[in-house]
Amino acid sequence: MSPSGAEVIRQIKQQIQEVDPAEVSEHLGNGIVLIDVRDELEWDRGHLPGAKHVPRGYLESRIEAAAPDRDANVVLYCASGQRSALAAHTLRELLGYSNVRSMAGGITLWKDRGYKVELPRKLTIEQKERYGRHLLLPEIGAAGQAKLLDAKVLLLGAGGLGSPTALYLAAAGVGTLGIVDDDDVDLSNLQRQVIHTTDRIGTPKVESAAQTIAALNPDVEVVQYRTRLDASNIMQIIDGYDVIVDGVDNFPTRYLLNDATVRLGIPVVSASILGFDGQLSVFKPHDGPCYRCLYPVPPPAELAPSCGANGVLGVLPGTMGLLQATEVVKLVTGAGDPLVGRLLLYEALGASFTELKVRRDPECPICSREPEEITDDEMGVFPDYEAFCAAAG
Repeated sequence: MSPSGAEVIRQIKQQIQEVDPAEVSEHLGNGIVLIDVRDELEWDRGHLPGAKHVPRGYLESRIEAAAPDRDANVVLYCASGQRSALAAHTLRELLGYSNVRSMAGGITLWKDRGYKVELPRKLTIEQKERYGRHLLLPEIGAAGQAKLLDAKVLLLGAGGLGSPTALYLAAAGVGTLGIVDDDDVDLSNLQRQVIHTTDRIGTPKVESAAQTIAALNPDVEVVQYRTRLDASNIMQIIDGYDVIVDGVDNFPTRYLLNDATVRLGIPVVSASILGFDGQLSVFKPHDGPCYRCLYPVPPPAELAPSCGANGVLGVLPGTMGLLQATEVVKLVTGAGDPLVGRLLLYEALGASFTELKVRRDPECPICSREPEEITDDEMGVFPDYEAFCAAAG
């Protein structure tokens, strides 16, 4: 006679190593890849902190995104420990995971022991429809979308780079978008600054951007800063934001931004454009190099668009701005591998991408020190800027 379903489960549970909730609690966030294999309704009622949601019905198709390393310390759990044992057996026997265990007693025993349970943000019916394509991605899902809705992202500039970045971050559901810009919409902007329209010429750019974003996604709150970022206001403006998008066009502000964000520990997604060329990197304090590690002194004067009028291909800011938006989403949700320690160069005429490694400078005057040691007088000090701009003609 063939074994019953209950007997099969008992046999599999005997073959799979179980781990006590106490051990899981002790090592949360420290080397364990924690996978919840329950269905969506169960997940919505609460889950273990730091867990990734991979329903058992999608296990084979989604587990690699949640646990790409087959030798990682993977712990699965469900309500009672049965489904997670079956899932662990599948990972070990069919998918080649070498170190996979099931949590004994599931989340039921976890709760009985009094351990913490996270309650995910509940999406409305409209939000589930609006962000439905995100919810289908295992790297984002409901948990990642909730992070986006709770995120605060500051955009420096509502111009060529800021326009496409703001549009797509708003569409993605980033809950709070701060925008810093002291300029008004001009006819010459409309060739590339796609968040603005002809009928808004003369309108402050922050107001124009806010109108477009409100029409695109009512979930997004726009905080307007109609000012120029400088040493007198930077700490007050950037404090409290999760990520900053750098779309400024001058080196003094970039140095100032770098020093302030290193001091506050805020990652910066930085891009620049000139002619047919663009470059992009992510400066995440103490996880990689900072802007001063890349440019200890200003680049050659001919590469400084802030020192004079320069041409730019109208669609190039769109390309680089969308890459910036992608990096922001990755930083907020934890998906993928952000461009930390890497510089991406794009050459539009040849349609070529080049990636360069950027190493952290152990002698960097800013990021090699403790953040609290960085004084106000040091922030944004820019070597020989007047001579630098004069050399640009």
